[in-house]
Amino acid sequence: METADFIEIHCAADLDVCESRDPKGLYAKARAGQIKDFTGISSPYEAPEAAELRVATGLQSLEESVAQVIAYLEKEAIIEPAPRP
Repeated sequence: METADFIEIHCAADLDVCESRDPKGLYAKARAGQIKDFTGISSPYEAPEAAELRVATGLQSLEESVAQVIAYLEKEAIIEPAPRP
């Protein structure tokens, strides 16, 4: 089976979740006008139209998100399934 050279994975989270996870304070600086053309604040955000996988990172834990990506990669035979105990 031939695998793709590129897999688009959309890590989806609402703007408020992104802002709450911002350790550098970039969203606050963008809202204050200190950063121009900041995606989601002063520049529009366009979600991918045809991502192979959408991971709702704003609604699930890091562990759940990672498990979803690994399951997809295993299902598509991009990686070998991990041994199960």
